[in-house]
Amino acid sequence: MGRVSQAQAEENRRRVVDTASRLFREQGMQVSVADLMKAAGLTHGAFYKQFASKEALVDEATAHAFAELARRHSAGLERHHGQRAAARQALIDTYLSVEHRDAPADGCPVAALATDIAREGGGSEARHVYAEGVADFADLLADDDQDGIVRLCTLFGALVLSRATKGSPLSEEILAAGRAALTEAG
Repeated sequence: MGRVSQAQAEENRRRVVDTASRLFREQGMQVSVADLMKAAGLTHGAFYKQFASKEALVDEATAHAFAELARRHSAGLERHHGQRAAARQALIDTYLSVEHRDAPADGCPVAALATDIAREGGGSEARHVYAEGVADFADLLADDDQDGIVRLCTLFGALVLSRATKGSPLSEEILAAGRAALTEAG
């Protein structure tokens, strides 16, 4: 079998990082390298040509997930012509929706990765990236009247509890209560 071109190697790496980002959000970081590479359509051996370790991939996939989140927030702000309050309300409605609850692979890394990141060592790059991402998200949610951390905690808590109670009527009640609390809070 011939060598892979540099362009193909870069594309393969992007595919692995994107796949890892989605799988980690959906299934947690305990996903095996073999399963991850299979999902990416590549061989297990190809992993070690691209990454020094699984931890290196966790770092990169976490950064990728937060970069996606930042792009979505920027796009939302553009859709609302820079009006932060309207963009924030749209974000709240989307974040606390059944669709977001049911699609963690494509969803917010704050909620999807929290428990795995909490188990990471204190000095890990993934933990650093996660903390920066949380701070940036809270800044986006802030305004003159309310701290963004309060809004973020409400979003996060409602989404996680709604995912944990999915299949019961309580799940959608939690989403609605979170939306109402954040809408009434301004």
